[in-house]
Amino acid sequence: MKIVKKILIALLLILTVLFIAVWYLSSALQPNYSGEIELKKIKSEVTIRFDDVGVPHINAKTQEDAYVALGYVHAQDRLWQMELIRRIAPGRLSEIFGKKLLKTDLFFSGLGIEEAAEKTIEKLDKNTDAYILTQKYLDGINQYIEEGQIPLEFSLVDVEVEKYTIKDVYNVFGYMAFSFAVAHKTDPLLTDIKENLGEAYINELLNSYSKNLTINKTEVNPLKSNLSQEVSDIMDALPVSTFIGSNSWVLGTEKTKNGKVIFANDPHIGYSQPSVWYQNHIKTPDFEIYGFNIALMPFPLLGHNKDYAYGLTMLANDDLNFYVEENNPNNNLEYKTKNGFLKYDLIEKTIKIKDEPDTTFVVKVSKHGPIMNGLVNHINDDRPIAMNWVFTQMENKTLDVAFGMSHAKSFNEFKNAVEKIHAPGLNVMYGDANNNIAWFASAKLYQLREGISSKLFLDGASGEDEILEILPFEENPKAINPSYNYVYSANHQPDSVRGKLYPGYYQPEDRSKRIVELLEAKNDFTKEDVVKMTYDVTSSVVPEIANKLLKSVDYPGLNPSEKKAFEILKNWKGVYLKDAIGPTIYNRFLYEFLVATYKDEIGKSFNLFINSQLQDQVLTTQITRDNSVWWDDITTKNKEESKEEIINKSFKKAFLFLENQLGTNVELWTWDKVISVEHEHAIGKAGGVLRKIFNVGPFKTIGGNEVINNQIFKLDSTGVYKVTAGPSTRRIIDFSDVENSLSILPTGQSGRLFSRYYKDQKQKYLEGKFEKMQMNQKEIEKNVRVLVLKPKI
Repeated sequence: MKIVKKILIALLLILTVLFIAVWYLSSALQPNYSGEIELKKIKSEVTIRFDDVGVPHINAKTQEDAYVALGYVHAQDRLWQMELIRRIAPGRLSEIFGKKLLKTDLFFSGLGIEEAAEKTIEKLDKNTDAYILTQKYLDGINQYIEEGQIPLEFSLVDVEVEKYTIKDVYNVFGYMAFSFAVAHKTDPLLTDIKENLGEAYINELLNSYSKNLTINKTEVNPLKSNLSQEVSDIMDALPVSTFIGSNSWVLGTEKTKNGKVIFANDPHIGYSQPSVWYQNHIKTPDFEIYGFNIALMPFPLLGHNKDYAYGLTMLANDDLNFYVEENNPNNNLEYKTKNGFLKYDLIEKTIKIKDEPDTTFVVKVSKHGPIMNGLVNHINDDRPIAMNWVFTQMENKTLDVAFGMSHAKSFNEFKNAVEKIHAPGLNVMYGDANNNIAWFASAKLYQLREGISSKLFLDGASGEDEILEILPFEENPKAINPSYNYVYSANHQPDSVRGKLYPGYYQPEDRSKRIVELLEAKNDFTKEDVVKMTYDVTSSVVPEIANKLLKSVDYPGLNPSEKKAFEILKNWKGVYLKDAIGPTIYNRFLYEFLVATYKDEIGKSFNLFINSQLQDQVLTTQITRDNSVWWDDITTKNKEESKEEIINKSFKKAFLFLENQLGTNVELWTWDKVISVEHEHAIGKAGGVLRKIFNVGPFKTIGGNEVINNQIFKLDSTGVYKVTAGPSTRRIIDFSDVENSLSILPTGQSGRLFSRYYKDQKQKYLEGKFEKMQMNQKEIEKNVRVLVLKPKI
């Protein structure tokens, strides 16, 4: 009995110690949302009131003090996120995670982002407001590092925090720009298809480029009032979000019930924990902005105040090309140009690897860019392949762009800011209190000679495939107060430039077509109507695709259960709700169709191809072709398969798979059984207990690929659809009631595990609900969590 008593006392002591430890961690390792803190870098008192979802409302006497405060609170909520994102471009993730991320580090460190950042910083005017306020923001971050509680993740991976510099900011710009790019995945694949399969195969893919388009049209009116699968794997391995797509639409006064502009934007970015955007509201006597910032970005890429609102989507123009260089046969450190041989620049790089020796390598750089052979194992071509990327080749004014958009005093000042965007290309969306609406296709667009495709490898030696001209911004597609009274973007094809559709990697028309359908349906939109629209899960395109496929299915030859699945799919309206059966059948049928059509020819790159925008664009044309080189299954001898054979076999295989996966009762094949979403934390990716502690989810959800509520997943053999990306925020600004504008984040405002704001928005996000973006000063002053920053004397 005494032994049992001693054991119970010991257990009680252990539990008490554990309770105290957890209590200490949960209190000591979370941000300060109230109290007073003295800081060296501010000149006057700053008051920060945190609202019910943890958004800091910063009230300061000067912008300099406000940006120190922003850096401080941004760091206390998102320092771990800042640490990860600043390490990507220079190739420093292996220092934390070991050799499993060595490929990622080799790839990114070889892109030239770090070297481009150094050149840009050397030329910066240190007297501009953009530069000064950026340094103040960094001062705030570094003071938090000195005086605040460092997040738990740093201890778990045993890494020391280094001070942040403006080079980190520019490295983040570079990573963001590259994650928008698509050519690095698609161009090598298309070149392989052309060189290994022939012209007929590549022509069927590229000739679908100008078909099945909803085109964003240019119209300008006066103002009113005032690489390859391996590269894909590298991007998938990143421990932070990648930028993917987006929706936005801005309604002019003639389309709204209250006669004022309504602005909506939901950028589509890889899901992660914490989510990508940090909300904040800055107010000084001469400035106000409610912004959404990415880590280490002092100025918001999405923002609004009482005068105007702006946001963005990915333009997806082609800003990255691959050039085949020709080495000097007598000296492989030189390459051929039309004016003779030039020496490669040689850049030595060292990557530190946790618990492993450092690795050192040399990057060869031609005038077109870094040679990718060796940086990506997939490129085993004997020819040197250089990557020419607009971002590193041209002057970088990204800091001025972000500052200018957030500090514009007029429409023209805003336009002047977005004109400086070089890469990545962005659709910049705008609406204001003076009833103006606008869309700008913002990028440095260029012209190549006639007859070559920027989607295939170019000739670096001849001099014939060089960029001939950078087009003036005034020629870029745009719409300002168009006659149809709205502007919109869903990463789709913009209008013609110089009489031709500008090449790019645009998304299919699904979302843009649906947006237009809904916007054309009425002229009395309210904020509530727009809320409903952001959560829409109906595809206007997919039912047409499904029914065209079903026309080739031998219906009389189906058994009763197969006929039931056939009828459900035939009558499906393209709605991706949890209890819908149609999307379950359609997505498996689509996968089997793509396998039967492409896998025999494309081989190892098949999964990359079927999840690319190229396949999405080609699909609607491919299913209408009676004759196609792709129909023939090259694994069968002396027989060419017909379209009907391919589609019949695909339907039968899809049905059999779903029967084995979900049972024989077709009525139980609901969408919620196969789709889920989980917001992964970099530490939670390790799985087990850490996954349960750090990750948010998994959850059942609604939506799917290319509906407005875009829940992005990859098609693969599993028949399970794990959503990896979607709306990174939803924002609605109604200028008839701007102080009650709305937003939501996928999980929460804070990246600190023990913060009350770590995942407090998750349920509302899943249900299509919103939180208010407070701008009314009287309401803001009612918030009970108040942090005061005082000058340290």
